[in-house]
Amino acid sequence: MPVFDSRFEARGRVAILVSRYHERITTKLLDGALEACGQAGLAEEDIDVIWVSGAFELGVAASAAAHSDRYLALVALGVVIRGETPHFEFVAGETAAALARVATETLVPVGFGLLTCDTMEQAAARAGGAAGNKGREAAEAAIRTANVLRQALDE
Repeated sequence: MPVFDSRFEARGRVAILVSRYHERITTKLLDGALEACGQAGLAEEDIDVIWVSGAFELGVAASAAAHSDRYLALVALGVVIRGETPHFEFVAGETAAALARVATETLVPVGFGLLTCDTMEQAAARAGGAAGNKGREAAEAAIRTANVLRQALDE
């Protein structure tokens, strides 16, 4: 019985897609993702950082990156803060759906580092604060998934 292990090591290129909206938070998520990539063995020249305007644009950027056939994994980082209008639900839901679609249609794992929070304080807690760094977790998840897919598909 084959057993596929999601090792935390990377061979290839990773693209980190980062929203400029709420940049104070997303740069901390990026720091965590870069740290994880380094710990997985990636050199700086094997990591591309792609800045987009906002969270909604992460989907199209992820699609373009995945279809380029350059990357073993993608990491999407952004922040959507709930406000007084339904805008939050549209942006958060459509962005999540777009990123999931990219991953399932291209088989390029997309680490989901989109924070969907009620307050900036909650976002800060998840970007290196008391709740850890979700950018780091997203990068680790994408790299581990890429490894297990590579093993399973190569068998």
